Amino acid sequence: MPFGGGWGQQEAGTTDPRTGPDPAGSPKEREPIMPQYFLTMPHDSADEPTMESMQEMDPAELEAVLAAANALNTELQESGALVHAGGLHPPSTAVTVDGTGAEVKRTPGPFVEAAEYVGGFWIIDVQDEEAALGWAEKCATALKARIEVRAFQEVPE
Repeated sequence: MPFGGGWGQQEAGTTDPRTGPDPAGSPKEREPIMPQYFLTMPHDSADEPTMESMQEMDPAELEAVLAAANALNTELQESGALVHAGGLHPPSTAVTVDGTGAEVKRTPGPFVEAAEYVGGFWIIDVQDEEAALGWAEKCATALKARIEVRAFQEVPE
């Protein structure tokens, strides 16, 4: 679903993962869907941390970070807010696919050079921005990191 949340009609015989199947098999007016938010954690491009490089950390520090991340993800999941979470490989592993010209081109590397990049993220389904910011505060505290919060665009009516 490229857009998060909004109002609208569910097509007959389809299943909306956030409102469930239409048991009658006919279009129905949906209830308002809670907005989804994209919480991102930046990493320094010069460091490009990976799961492998994290093994070089002090074992007690690594264990504490992983335990905090696991506890946070468990809390998000148990609350019903978690849609998806993940960590990304560094930009040096990216391939940019460019379809702006006559032919599609694949170029090794990110499409933009930046001092920081998205290293990890959560997609959450919550009532409003204040709830999203509350989760971001928990993420920032647990991982001792900065977290950016952005809402997904809603489908235009």
